[in-house]
This record gives sequence, C-alpha cells and structure tokens, in this order.
Amino acid sequence: MNANGREFEKSAAVERFQRRLPPLLSVVAGMVDVIGYLGLKVFTAHVTGNLVLIAALVVRGGPPTLDEIMAVPVFVLAVAGVWLISKALNKRGAALAKPLLMTQFLLLVAVLVVAAVYDPAADPRGVMADITAAIVISAMACQYSLLRLAMPVAPSTAVMTGNLTNAVLAFLDTMWRRRPLLKRAEERLRKTLQLLIGFFFGCMAGTAAILWLGKWAWSFPVVLAGLAVVLAPRIAAAEPPKPLNHRGH
Repeated sequence: MNANGREFEKSAAVERFQRRLPPLLSVVAGMVDVIGYLGLKVFTAHVTGNLVLIAALVVRGGPPTLDEIMAVPVFVLAVAGVWLISKALNKRGAALAKPLLMTQFLLLVAVLVVAAVYDPAADPRGVMADITAAIVISAMACQYSLLRLAMPVAPSTAVMTGNLTNAVLAFLDTMWRRRPLLKRAEERLRKTLQLLIGFFFGCMAGTAAILWLGKWAWSFPVVLAGLAVVLAPRIAAAEPPKPLNHRGH
C-alpha cells in the first residue's frame, strides 16, 4: 500500500473512532453517575447537580456535605491537570484521544481498587467515600476535557439536557420537512438518540451492577473505559514545521 493509501486508511479509522466514541462514553458516564450517586451520595458525572444541592442546602440552612462542596474545585483542578498533561505530551486534536482515554481508564481502575479494598459505600460520609468521589470526579473531568480537546465538535456525553433538546428539534425538523430550522436534522437526530440511549442504558446497567455486585460495580465502567482505549487509533502528533533555510536551499 502506498503512502496515500495508508493515509486514507488512517483517516478513515480516525473518523470511525470519533463517530463511535461518544456513544460509548455516554454509557460510561451513565454508569459512573448512577453508581456514584447510589453508592457515594454525590453526582460524579456532572457538576450541575452538586451546585443545585449546595445552593438548596445553603438556603434551607443545612450545611452541605464535604463531598458536595469539594466536587466543584476537584473538577476544576482535574480539568487543569488534563490541560497540563496535554501540554506535556505536546499533542493536539485527535492525537490526544488515546493518552487521555488511558488517563480516564487508570483513574477508574483506581476507583475500583479503592472500592474493593475499603468499600466506601458502607459509609458515604466517611473519608474514603470522599477520596473515592474525588477520583471519580477527576475521571469524568478527564472525559469532558478529552471531548473538548480531541473532538471539539462532539456533543456532551454526560449532560443530557442539551442532547434531549437537540433530539426533539431534529425530530420535528425531520417530520416537518419544509424549510427545516436545523442543518442535517436526520443526522443530528441519529447522533443525539445514540447518546441519550447510551446514557440511559448506562444508568440501568450501573443500577443493576450496584444491586448484583455491590462494591465491584465499578468494574463495569472500568471495562468499557478500557475498551475505549483499545479501540482508539494511535495518532502521531503533528510534526512542527521545519525552520526555513536562509541560504535558500
């Protein structure tokens, strides 16, 4: 195969991966969010829920718990950590997908190990539950950052409000074909439905895992996160431009 053929094959592999990754990550996010909420009593896949709980508790006069308070700064620090990792790797765009997916996978493995050894769900207000929640939130911050850095046009895989809005609008445009309000409504509908179904399936699977496996429920998102790493094509970082030769050669 010549160089052009190899380049075309690599480009096709990257395109397939970018098309398949968001639905897979939406399943992971659904699992992580429901396992974290049922076991640790904190939203781990999105910060919005924790902000709502903190605001409600402050107004009602009840103090928010430590894990609810730390969710936001931990998320911010984890996003900053992903940015530093990306800078250190000196990669851009799709080349960041595999190393950041590996980072998320290792964080979820750490969660599984801590859960298996200490069973933090037995004391959701204990120190080990707070530590576990911090690691899970960091893993999800990595997922958010991965999509923004490696696939900036990809929709959210954890917050479903926007995806549900897109699905309804795209469905209406698909049914009412005259002068659609959205471009490529059918394609948009298909993609957002994949994410909604994936997240909902992840929530159901995570709930079943809690009921059947207890502290080993974290093995479900670990397996899927590992699958994402395996599926990710290795993309070399773009080489920096060579300096011009001032002699004209």
